[in-house]
Amino acid sequence: MGEGRQGFIERNCKYTNCYVTGDKNLLGDVSKFDVIAFCGPEVSYTPTVKLKPPKRSPHQKYTFASIESAGNYPICSNRLDNFFNWTWTYRLNSESRWGYLVVRDAENKIIGPNIDMHWMKLEDMDPVSEELVVQLRNKTKVAAWFVSHCGTKNRREKFAEKLQQELKPYNLTIDVYGRCGPLSCKGTEECFQLIKTDYYFYLSFENSFSKDYVTEKLLHALRYNAIPIVYGGANYTRFMPDGIYLNARELGAKELAKKMKYLIDHPEEYKEFFRWTNHYTYYRTTENVETDDYCSHCAVLNNEEMVKKTSIYKNFKKWWNDPEHCPDFD
Repeated sequence: MGEGRQGFIERNCKYTNCYVTGDKNLLGDVSKFDVIAFCGPEVSYTPTVKLKPPKRSPHQKYTFASIESAGNYPICSNRLDNFFNWTWTYRLNSESRWGYLVVRDAENKIIGPNIDMHWMKLEDMDPVSEELVVQLRNKTKVAAWFVSHCGTKNRREKFAEKLQQELKPYNLTIDVYGRCGPLSCKGTEECFQLIKTDYYFYLSFENSFSKDYVTEKLLHALRYNAIPIVYGGANYTRFMPDGIYLNARELGAKELAKKMKYLIDHPEEYKEFFRWTNHYTYYRTTENVETDDYCSHCAVLNNEEMVKKTSIYKNFKKWWNDPEHCPDFD
């Protein structure tokens, strides 16, 4: 985010009058600020008594801010009910989004991700271009996974091991790059180009299961012409049309391995997974000032109507967590 106004100025944000600081001595009278943002992961383990500023004005908005998942940072008590007014997170129903990717249509208009998406049906999409067909036919390897976080809450590494075992009878294997595997490649772009030229599939496995939590791991597949194999807690139709990805949790390791083998052996059916490329494009939110989440959050702080409107998260525990995150969820 930078310090002071620097991050907003450097990003060429429409509004640059937001100020970032980690020094609470600069705040003076905290009650005079319109909005105070709280760092979500720290909120999850900070006692409420230490969290609350000494004084709170009735007009103030307290914002819960997190790009990290609820699965990794659950808040399983009711101590923050009626505390937050706004949220700035990856959740698609937050007042302000703090996410990883953006979807544009053929006219370059931003269309998602959103809770309700109106995708074209796969059968109504244009055929895959000949140029792309040639590129897809030149692939020779099964699946890649770039991963450096080796022990996760959702045990994605265990699922990957099971999938490796199920692929063995077909003489297929997953190539694991990074700290959690035996393979490496020199630079980020070089690694991504390997997906594009060599691999049929990419393991877009999230490190936890949380509603709407879909990270840049999905972009690795979509932007480099591999079928994404997803493993997460999101409703993926909010992020992609049906028929362009495989869902590992829904299929299970055995059926997934079978499906991968089938698609490799049937190139005509494999290529159908790429018809979307004629109609949609995917980007990181940071690639354009129009979609930059820091800029958009500063814009929300400048929205007088939103600042004046009364809103409160009465049951924050229920809003933030999925039931499986908390043993006593109700």
